Amino acid sequence: MEQLLRDYATPILRAAGLAKQNVRVVVLNDRSFNAFVMDGRHIFVNAGALFDAKTPNEIIGVFAHETGHLAGGHLQRLREQLASAQTASIIALLAGIGAAVAGARSGAGGDVGAAAIMAPQSMIMRSLLSYVRTQEDQADHAGVKFLNATGQSPRGMVDLFKRLSNEVLFNSRYIDPYMQSHPMPADRVAALETIAKASPYWDRKDPPELQLRHDLMRAKLSGFLERPETVARRYPLSEHSLPARYARAISTYRHSDLHQAIGQIDGLIQAQPNNPYFYELKGQALLEGGRPAEAIAPLRQAVQLSHNTPLIEILLAQALNATDNPKNAEEAVGLLRTAISREPESPEAYSQLAMAYGRKGDVANADLASAQAAFSRGDLKTARQLAARAKTRLPVGSPAWVRADDIVNVKPPNATAGNQQ
Repeated sequence: MEQLLRDYATPILRAAGLAKQNVRVVVLNDRSFNAFVMDGRHIFVNAGALFDAKTPNEIIGVFAHETGHLAGGHLQRLREQLASAQTASIIALLAGIGAAVAGARSGAGGDVGAAAIMAPQSMIMRSLLSYVRTQEDQADHAGVKFLNATGQSPRGMVDLFKRLSNEVLFNSRYIDPYMQSHPMPADRVAALETIAKASPYWDRKDPPELQLRHDLMRAKLSGFLERPETVARRYPLSEHSLPARYARAISTYRHSDLHQAIGQIDGLIQAQPNNPYFYELKGQALLEGGRPAEAIAPLRQAVQLSHNTPLIEILLAQALNATDNPKNAEEAVGLLRTAISREPESPEAYSQLAMAYGRKGDVANADLASAQAAFSRGDLKTARQLAARAKTRLPVGSPAWVRADDIVNVKPPNATAGNQQ
């Protein structure tokens, strides 16, 4: 999934001039449709958006829109607008309080003061939301521009927004359009469709092999996130496509019979012997089924075929650790150090590294890896305690000692905020 989404996003980011910013796509386990950016380094997309996007072009359109926010510097500008709105809100509040006091002195009712406070606040909110709607419109236009620059159709972007607008059309007649953060659905789709249909690539289709990868991604989401009966309805036994078999195999291993699931996965491998993710699934099923030694071979194959994908390297290291063999621990350390160099924010990788060092009897580095795992999870208190203990066992001034010292000296966010006040 991560590799596919990278393949979707990379050409768009390159067209936007953001290829060197190392922007990552992060999938959130949320069934609602949403995608958003919160900094200049990540595009967050809900699993629900991947479920709802029926073609690669649709989700690529979502990435193009979000990249429009990044390229337009909308986050920084929005922060400036929020700061300005906050200042205006305080001034309006003080003016409203003054009016309330004056009203009280003159014997007027309290409603006058309340109105004096609420009216400016409402105007400020409407102004701010109007600004956000303008940003959304700009992101739509930028998204079409990036799609054209990469020779891709904006049709998927239009189709997806049109489908979403139909879902909320019934309620939109009761909505105040000036109190929305996004343009009203019908207006937005109409404006987007006008510029999109002018694209020379409007009728360009996704390549069949890319559509298959997209369908496999959606099948994987279904198998892992949905209940068995839901998977069975979505992918009935009468459907023999590769995505349907993939979803059923995942659901079978997770909720039913491991032996039967392995047979189904072997069938997938027979159909696509060079697909690393089918070997990954077999290794994961065996590992979680309590057969880690048997999981090592398919996971090795998955690492090789995927050209050393970090997440699969972490899974292979987990299988090596689970065999409780000191010789395997050495290999696990090497795999995990390589994986962490490319996935530095993975708590699981650091936890497995701590276990591997523990198997080797290297307590100092095990403590440091545990500290890094806690830090990645946001547990700063535990991270500092473990790092302090690691420092007592590491050579002073060594790279590992310096990393431990950095964690010990990290200040909690609330402490930093308190110092600024």
